Amino acid sequence: MSDEAVHDRRSDDERPHGPPDTTVPVLDRFRLDGQVAVVSGGGAGIGRACAVALAQAGADVVVAARTQADLDETVRLVEATGRRGLAVVTDVMEEDQLVALVERTVEQFGRLDILVNNAGGTGPRPAMQTSARYFETALHFNATAPFLLSKRAAQAMVDTGGAGAIVNISSRSGDMVMTAFVAYGAGKAALNMVTQDLAADLAPRIRVNAIAVGGVATQAMDFVANDPGLLAQFIDGTPMARIGQPEDIAAAVVYLASPASSWVTGTILRVDGGTHRPAFEIPVAPIEPSPGD
Repeated sequence: MSDEAVHDRRSDDERPHGPPDTTVPVLDRFRLDGQVAVVSGGGAGIGRACAVALAQAGADVVVAARTQADLDETVRLVEATGRRGLAVVTDVMEEDQLVALVERTVEQFGRLDILVNNAGGTGPRPAMQTSARYFETALHFNATAPFLLSKRAAQAMVDTGGAGAIVNISSRSGDMVMTAFVAYGAGKAALNMVTQDLAADLAPRIRVNAIAVGGVATQAMDFVANDPGLLAQFIDGTPMARIGQPEDIAAAVVYLASPASSWVTGTILRVDGGTHRPAFEIPVAPIEPSPGD
């Protein structure tokens, strides 16, 4: 795309990071017509729900994950809304693939406006069984990869549209003490600080927010849903008395990606059923003296 084309498009933007147009009805501020979004981890669960919701709000959506078949199904659902979809097989642990994802998006659609960093996650593991490699992988998957993709996406947003929004999918594990989640909790706590510091660095052109997700009915929560004892603990420990659904998170993503939240940046929005303490506890064996001591 030529510099002249970029300049012309920016001149058509009406103060992209200025105050909202008060003549626009409030529900219309949630619209994303003409915008382009990238959703990492978009092959299933929360990522798929976010991709479909963004499309329903008017955006064209690029979905990235490692499994082509999963991505193809998400694209089918996106296109069923009348919007355009694109699947890009991506391993977010590989920086060159993050670069290619952003480049492919701009080549295909000519712009980038929204990034949802949904790829992430680390299984529970007691601290004394957590190796350095496991811990460092959790940090890279949950914080470093979103940071690197955000840098690339933010530059593309400014270059092609003048402004943009980044939404990081974090977890209450990042700010709540839980057994067996030392690696995952550290990764999501790091992502929370990445969110807040990037928001300070990139304002006012790029807004950066995160959603601290509670327990949501995805494959990652199967160990709770399939254990009657843990499930009962979860329901009893959640004020809204149910497991969250991917669409609960997707609705918050649409808000944070849209002009409806134009004065919101650096925020960690809790979407967790009202939870203020762990809704369940994974038993961890107490530490004991080493044999022979």
